[in-house]
Amino acid sequence: MIRCIARQPILDRLERVYGFELQPRRGEEEIWRSPDVAGTEEGAPAAAPPFDWISEFTEGTRAFIKCTPQAMASGQVALLPRDQVVLETPVPATPDEGFVKTCRTLKAAGYAIALENYQSTWEVPLTDIADMVKVDVTAFPDRIQWLLIRKYRPNGIVFIADKVDKRSQFQAAGQQGFSYFQGQFYSRAEPFSTSELTPTKLVYLLVLRAVTRPEINMQEVADTIKHDLALSYRLLRFLNSARFAFHSKIKSVRHALLLLGQNEIRKWIGLVSLAALGEGGPPLPVNMALIRAAFCEALAPLVGATKRESDYFFLGLLSSIDVLMRRPMRVILAELPMASDVSDALMGEQNSLRDVLQAVTSYEQGKWEECFQLGEKLGLKEENFPGLFLRALRWSRELTQIKQAEPADVRC
Repeated sequence: MIRCIARQPILDRLERVYGFELQPRRGEEEIWRSPDVAGTEEGAPAAAPPFDWISEFTEGTRAFIKCTPQAMASGQVALLPRDQVVLETPVPATPDEGFVKTCRTLKAAGYAIALENYQSTWEVPLTDIADMVKVDVTAFPDRIQWLLIRKYRPNGIVFIADKVDKRSQFQAAGQQGFSYFQGQFYSRAEPFSTSELTPTKLVYLLVLRAVTRPEINMQEVADTIKHDLALSYRLLRFLNSARFAFHSKIKSVRHALLLLGQNEIRKWIGLVSLAALGEGGPPLPVNMALIRAAFCEALAPLVGATKRESDYFFLGLLSSIDVLMRRPMRVILAELPMASDVSDALMGEQNSLRDVLQAVTSYEQGKWEECFQLGEKLGLKEENFPGLFLRALRWSRELTQIKQAEPADVRC
């Protein structure tokens, strides 16, 4: 059985992912006891190295894994692959010699160690061991943070700002000298932009408008896309990638419609358009939108909405479009003629689609009780969530790994 594991991104100053803190469900914290991931998905190998799942969950970045002093002393964490993980440990107010010795042993074995819960009493015995120190920016005045960083950064310690949930906190922490940042600030759409959309992004929004209509008008879509050769190229390159494996090369949007049908072409055009809207900004919001889109779509038949899978796909896909465009959701949705209950859900009004989106985002953030309460309300079982999340994660990674293709013969 796949266990419930959420990912909390740790970002650098440019909002690129440095690593993910893995957050298991309460009662399943002993993450070094490898969860059954690789052998539970259809088509996956029956046996895999015990911790291959770590690189899958972190997409090749570092995994920050919380370890109690007792677990570190027991030697169990030494089962984890040292080149993939950072051992994150809460430090006792007064660390004993045994704990300090354990940290030194793990450090000598090649493990990176991150300390959290700064206390002045442990500064001498542990700061010559730690690779990183995580500081709750809401717990200490700015001057204390500044002094701490100035004192220990010359020793090679990297500082991570934790509980960074607002843009203003992210900006302040960067000025203080923090290198990495953890919190929900990346999902906030503030401050909003008041400038006009560039002509290119306006085209992408017009394409989204065309494919979010209840009935897609292929001529409208083709006429809109042909005004942007780059968008045409991206779409056709994507449809001609190995994931579709069509027998013949797709050379036009009309050709794609004949092969895929309205719902599928709507979905893929929407996906390519959203990714284009996110260009030039941090990649995380787009990746999050892809995962949510696949997750919501997979939940649709389980909540009795089999015929509305594309609506549920767009529910997830557009859930962070306000972050991408730095505009209020209500302003963006006014331009998109999608189903009214989808728009209501994206605006925060309670309905069954909103419950699905909240369940997905709760799982994403490791809010297990909230997630499973919503799941129960929707008639879902707890065991539905982990496998669908993993499948959505794999799907989003597959999309982002599609390589550049040779220029296509583009005709719209």
